[in-house]
Amino acid sequence: MRNNIVHPGADELTYEIREIVEAGRELEKKGIRMHWENIGDPVAKGVTIPEWIKNIVSDIITNDDSSYGYSPTKGLLEARQFISDLRKKESGVTLDPEDILFFNGLGDAISIIYTYLNRGSRVIGPNPAYPTHSSAEGAHAGSRHITYRLKHHRNWLPDVEDIRNKVKYNPSVAGILIINPDNPTGMVYPKRILEEIVNIAREFDLFLISDEIYANISYGAERMVPLYEVIGNDVPAIVMRGLSKEVPWPGARCGWIEVYNKKTDPIFARYIKSLVDAKTLEVCSTTLPQKALPKIMSDARYHPYLKEKALEYHKRADAAYRIFKEVDGITALRPEGAFYMSVVFEDSVLNKSQSLPIANQEAKEYIEHVITDVSLDKQFAYYLMAGAGFCVVPLSGFNSDLYGFRITLLEANTEMFEENLRTIAQKIKEYLRS
Repeated sequence: MRNNIVHPGADELTYEIREIVEAGRELEKKGIRMHWENIGDPVAKGVTIPEWIKNIVSDIITNDDSSYGYSPTKGLLEARQFISDLRKKESGVTLDPEDILFFNGLGDAISIIYTYLNRGSRVIGPNPAYPTHSSAEGAHAGSRHITYRLKHHRNWLPDVEDIRNKVKYNPSVAGILIINPDNPTGMVYPKRILEEIVNIAREFDLFLISDEIYANISYGAERMVPLYEVIGNDVPAIVMRGLSKEVPWPGARCGWIEVYNKKTDPIFARYIKSLVDAKTLEVCSTTLPQKALPKIMSDARYHPYLKEKALEYHKRADAAYRIFKEVDGITALRPEGAFYMSVVFEDSVLNKSQSLPIANQEAKEYIEHVITDVSLDKQFAYYLMAGAGFCVVPLSGFNSDLYGFRITLLEANTEMFEENLRTIAQKIKEYLRS
């Protein structure tokens, strides 16, 4: 073309969670029955939405014609006021409804947050990184996402010294990203760690982003501490929440941000205005889930329902830990939140010559063709798909320098869940011996 129309950050836009599906679908065409462990969609995994939630949504659709119309740019006042009141009740936090902004899911929020960040400003995030954040942040800057280490030999705890050093010696860093509970590791940030990160932000005049989409899916010994409980009244912050994982209602595309301490910094306040202005151009977010949100979350059945689901994930996390800890050559820590578990291959146990037997000749030929130029953990993931019919996401797809993979804790059938994990564990043993 006459001009180069490609964005300088285009190469950073990767999303292995869905991209690996392409290979899985090809293998299905060749006769491989696939178990999809790649994406955190509870509905796709068979989670049944409670009838009382369906009735709330049905009643709104049937009796409230305004649910079919536009909402205000920031979102319905009734939904924003409910969230504001909820924060006051939960933690005594004052949150102005005008400082809440709804989006079409947190993917939309993430895209806008990084798109309208000054090109020269960076946000440092955890490694392994959730690819929606890491890709969007890297794309906005036209450079690879900057990360801080999560220590896989120490319960995936953030390396606070690593954060401090990278912030100190990289003046382009303007913000720190927290994902709590974490995806893909299932780690929950301890309060003391959050306080240290807040102190770094305070010392270097940074803002914070805390993605808390799994805030109500926490089941370990460590209590999930929302960022707004520890930031005080001086550190600017954006907290991200949504309906997709806990209701669960991912198809609603309903997420929102809560802005804290906006008035403490005029630059941060102007940045937040740019997010609102960008949302104005988009007109508004989906109305129906905003109508349903206060009714669902204020229902007496909601919190018992959340506790029941968290207990289920807790049991599966324990089972997964029990099964994988018997496998040499890997580290698989027990998750404490969300519904994921990350398995890490120890140093030097993977090499290009390893493989798994593949009975299906077409599948074998396909895999041997596509593994020619992939990371070592992705090679394992491809062999696992072709040889055993399990689609997992390699950790290298999470912008990580660790080799491993992520599985979900979503399979509701206990026997099938444990049998699937035992099969994967056995395939790891076979692969490492090959």
